[in-house]
Amino acid sequence: MSWARDAVAAIRKIVLIEDRMESLTARVKDLAEAYTDIDRRLVRLEAKFELMERMTSGVRRALPEKTEK
Repeated sequence: MSWARDAVAAIRKIVLIEDRMESLTARVKDLAEAYTDIDRRLVRLEAKFELMERMTSGVRRALPEKTEK
């Protein structure tokens, strides 16, 4: 009966491995979605900063020159 025990143990291991793979697949999917969301937010922030830089670049003025007394 040793072979039957070994076969059952092997089947259990396969089922556990499959279960773990499904769990990991779900976690990776969640991480991919979070990455996509963070990437989208970063692009929006970069666009805002670029717009702010463009808007303020024309407003800058040179400081008045120093006058000697």
